[in-house]
Amino acid sequence: MTGRAEHRRRSERDAVISGIGQSEVGRRLGRTAMSLTVEACLAAAADAGLTLNDIDGLSTYPGGVMDGLNPGFGGPGTDAVQDTLRLDLNWHSGGHEGPAQIQAVINAAMAVTTGLARHVLVYRTVWESTAQGSGGRQGMGGAGGGRARMAGSLQYLLPFGAVSAANWLAMNAQRHFHTYGTTRETLGEIAVNNRRNAGLNPKAIFRDPMSMDDYLAARMISTPLCLFDCDVPVDGSTAFIVSHRDYAPDVPNTAVGINAVGTALHGRPSWDQRPDMEESPLRAAADAMWARTELTRADVDTAQLYDGFSIITLMAIEALGFCAIGEAKNYLEGGHRISLDGELPLNTAGGQLSAGRLHGFGLLHEACVQLRGQGGERQVSGEPEVAVVANGGGPIAGTMLVTRGVS
Repeated sequence: MTGRAEHRRRSERDAVISGIGQSEVGRRLGRTAMSLTVEACLAAAADAGLTLNDIDGLSTYPGGVMDGLNPGFGGPGTDAVQDTLRLDLNWHSGGHEGPAQIQAVINAAMAVTTGLARHVLVYRTVWESTAQGSGGRQGMGGAGGGRARMAGSLQYLLPFGAVSAANWLAMNAQRHFHTYGTTRETLGEIAVNNRRNAGLNPKAIFRDPMSMDDYLAARMISTPLCLFDCDVPVDGSTAFIVSHRDYAPDVPNTAVGINAVGTALHGRPSWDQRPDMEESPLRAAADAMWARTELTRADVDTAQLYDGFSIITLMAIEALGFCAIGEAKNYLEGGHRISLDGELPLNTAGGQLSAGRLHGFGLLHEACVQLRGQGGERQVSGEPEVAVVANGGGPIAGTMLVTRGVS
């Protein structure tokens, strides 16, 4: 363990999350992406005790792109939001490439700590539920019928019917099952846990109880992933204000400190050509994060881990070191460890599997809610002080340790 004084010089600790905001979240709300974004952004600024005139930085993911490939996936870009909110900016950033969705927050922290901005508004908006209409969920490339030319890995995946991350990650699941004896019941523990937590979250989409039998009876989507292994498309926006740590004493609510981040990516940046398909690329980012902190896994009070598909969450638990690679089956058995009163309360708002796909930002929002003691019926007991957040799937991964108060 390295001393606090040395790690204090690491830049992310000079940033805090001073405000959080979230729009209405629901299915087929019929609202524009901009209206959802403005609602979340204004709420975050008010929560931080700031006006829009105080905001001098703006950051998002994926930067107003990709709606042609996946309708509703991309919210408005930074130029549109800047114009709508009439912001005067000293710094802005928005892009798809990088360490998953959480990169927008990491970029904001870097801007704050280097003096490029003092208060950065970070947002992520999805409106897939409305954009994709009343039909079934669309794969990459939209509803079909066209002959769009695809680049990169998609040109090799789509012709063979692998049109969705559900197909791509099913390969990871099959490999994990084959190598380590993981079962559908193992994945079911994550889905059932998230549904139980969603029942305590008034904003969650799916709140009705779900048993293991219900999970196992669900229709298959891409073997071995069933309907309840897949996240729920919704409309919604989540926003944060990332400020310099010297603003923390003036924050109306509890400031959430950014203790350490992990952005490393080792090996091939590929969904399907990695040599270790049963292991998450998140492991490199997790190792980098743990190397940047004096905190340990035993200090973590809650984990908010990306669950676009349940297999991502399982592999993240292993990658973060809460159990060894290949031991998730034993770690998750019975679901006790990841329950609200367990040793690692997981996705306490219901995650994306039951609360709705806010594309990772909902998980960081819930980490802040828990650290501020605002979880209501789903609040983790004992005044949690440390949360770990992991975003991404496939070769896209990033992770962050956040704390109650500045580190």
